[in-house]
Amino acid sequence: MRATRFGKSWQSKFRRLPHFIFLAARLSFSQKSALVRIAYLFSRYPVVSQTFVDTEMLALERAGVELEIFSVYPPHTSFRHGHAAKLKAPIHYAPPQSILKLGEQEAKQNGRWPAELIAAHDRKYGAQYKAALRARNALYFADVFRSRGFTHFHVHFANRAAHTALFVKAISGIPFSMSTHGQDYMVDLGNHDLLREICSEAVFVANETEWSTGELRRLCPDSAGKMVRVFNGMNLANFFQAEPGTKNTVPRIITTGRLIEFKGFHHLIAACAILRDRGLAFECEIVGEGPWRGQLQQAIDDARLADRVKLTGALPQEEVFAKTRAADIFTLPCIVDVNGASDVFPTVILEAMASARPVVSTRLAGVPEQIVHGETGYICDPGDVACLAESLEKLLRSPELRHQFGEAGQRRLREEFAVDNTVRALHAQYQKHVAPAPAPAPRNAGLAVLLHEWPASERNEAELRQLATHQPAFRGYVAHVSAATAPQEWNKTLPHLEFLPDAMVVEGEWRQQQDELRHLRHRMETWRSDLGAKVGTEDFLRHARYALSFSAWVKRDAVRHVHAASSRELLTAWLLHRICGVTFSATIEDKPHLHEDVIARIAEDAVGLRIGNERIKATLNAHFSKKPSPHLARRTSCSFEPDWLAQLREWAS
Repeated sequence: MRATRFGKSWQSKFRRLPHFIFLAARLSFSQKSALVRIAYLFSRYPVVSQTFVDTEMLALERAGVELEIFSVYPPHTSFRHGHAAKLKAPIHYAPPQSILKLGEQEAKQNGRWPAELIAAHDRKYGAQYKAALRARNALYFADVFRSRGFTHFHVHFANRAAHTALFVKAISGIPFSMSTHGQDYMVDLGNHDLLREICSEAVFVANETEWSTGELRRLCPDSAGKMVRVFNGMNLANFFQAEPGTKNTVPRIITTGRLIEFKGFHHLIAACAILRDRGLAFECEIVGEGPWRGQLQQAIDDARLADRVKLTGALPQEEVFAKTRAADIFTLPCIVDVNGASDVFPTVILEAMASARPVVSTRLAGVPEQIVHGETGYICDPGDVACLAESLEKLLRSPELRHQFGEAGQRRLREEFAVDNTVRALHAQYQKHVAPAPAPAPRNAGLAVLLHEWPASERNEAELRQLATHQPAFRGYVAHVSAATAPQEWNKTLPHLEFLPDAMVVEGEWRQQQDELRHLRHRMETWRSDLGAKVGTEDFLRHARYALSFSAWVKRDAVRHVHAASSRELLTAWLLHRICGVTFSATIEDKPHLHEDVIARIAEDAVGLRIGNERIKATLNAHFSKKPSPHLARRTSCSFEPDWLAQLREWAS
C-alpha cells in the first residue's frame, strides 16, 4: 500500500478532533497478540542514497517488528532500488499543504492549534525554522499515529522530520526516538539549541558510530545518557557471489555516491591523473548523480582522462553491487565541505568490504571504525591527493595485496557489520521503551467512490454527503487535489477521503520490479486492445497507474463495489474490476469525457450506470438490445436518487 490516509483518535479525551484527518467511526482493535509496532517518520522517503535505512528496516521486519513508514514529502524521483519491494511496511504520505491547511483552520477553531509552542519556537530559533509548518504537518501525523494505535515513533535524521517530531509528541503525547547520521545534525538542522531540545525530548538517540556518539554527547551533555551506538549494517545475502580477486585484464577502480563536494571525487580525478602519468594501467568508474556532475566531467576532460575515468550516473543498488564485485579496488576520498558537512559512516565502504574489495578512504569521522589501515585497506588524510595516489598505486601493482585486503575486509564485515547483528542494539531499545500494541482491525468499507479531484463540483459534494449519512463506512479515493478552495462545510466529507500521493510516488510504484507486479502491468497493457482505438495510449496508461495504486486500498478496505463519480473515473473503475474482481458502476454526465463507444464497451462489464442525458441512455439501450444489460438508471437530480442509493448499498454488501 502506498497511501495518504486520514485517521481518528480512539482515545476519549480527544473526542473533539479535526474532521479532515479522522475516520467516520472509531477504529476498533483486533484481538491478535500485541506486537512491537513502530511508525518510522521521514522528511522525505525514499531517497536513493539512503539504502542503509531500508537495510535496517528489512532487518527489523525479519526480527518480528511491525513497521509502517510515514513521509512528510514525496521523493524527488520515481527511481527505486529493487530491495524496496521486499519491505512489508506500508508507506503513507502526508496530503498536500492545501489539505493540511484545512486541518489547521479547524484546529484553531477547536483549540488544538499549538500556538504557544509555535511562538516559543519562533522566538528561540527564528522564523526560518517554520514552526507553524511543522505544527501543521504534526497535526496530521499525530492523529494518524493515534488512529493506527502506535505507542512510539522513530525519526531517521535530525532534520525537519525531527523538528516535526517535537510537535507530534506535544500534540499526541506519543514518545519518539531518533537516529542521527552526521550531515543532518552537523549542517542540515543548523541549530545546536534545537538539536539539544530534540534530544531532550527523545526517548533515546541512535548514532551510527562511536565518533558520532561522542560528538552528540559533547553537543548535548544533558542527554548523554540517551546516546547509543548503532552501526549501519549490511545484509550479507546481497553479496553471496563476492569473492576476493577478479579476472580483469586492466584493474578497475570504483567509487559510488552523490556527486557533491564532500565525497571528494575531484581529488580522485586528480589522483587518477598522477597514476596515468606514472604509467599505470587502470579504469575508474564514479557511480552516482548530483549537482557536481558538470564540474567533475570538466575536471576529467581538463586532465585528459576521458578514456579512463567515467561518470556512470545513478544505478539501482543491485547494479551497483554487481559493479563493485566486478571491480578490483574501491575508494571514497571523502572530505569536509565548505559548509562543514561530511560523510560519517559511509555505507558504500561496507558494501565494498562485503564484496571482498580493498578500500582506500580518508581519516574522517567514523571511517577509521570501518577500515583497518594496512589490513583491509588504506586511510589517507582528507584532501591528500598524493597519499590517495600512492595507496591506489600499491593496490594496482599487487593482485596479491588486493586479494589479502579484500578477504580481510569481508571477514571483518561478517564479524562487525552484518545487519542482523548491528540491528540488535536498536531492537533492544525498542523492546525496552516501546509499549506493545495490537494493530487496528481492517476497515470494512464495502463501497469506494472514485473522484478525479477534490474539491470537486457541488453535485459530487452533495453525493458524498449523502453517502456519509447512508453508508458512513464508504471511502472516497481521489486522484488529484484541485486548486479550488473548498467551502468550510465541505470539510465534513474529508474524513472519508484519501488522496493519491505525488506523481513520483505513483510512477515509482508502477516501475517496481516485483515479478507479480511486472506481470500485472503487462496484463493491464494488453487490456487496452479490448476498448478499441478511441482510448488513447497516454490516457489508458495514466488510468492504469491510478488503478494500480487504488487496488491496494481496495484490498485493504475490503471494498466490494466501486462507483465512478463521472465518466472521467470510469476507465479506472473498469481496471479495478479486472484487477480486484470488484463490481463497478458510474454516473455519466451530460457531456462525457469518454467516447460513447468506449462507455458502451465498458458498460458491458458494469453492474449499473446512472445517466442524465436521454440520448446517451437511448444509445446504450440500443447497444444492449441483444445482450444482457447493466442496470441503467436515470439521473434526475444533483444528488443520488433513493433507488440508486439502495442499489449502491446492495452492490457493496
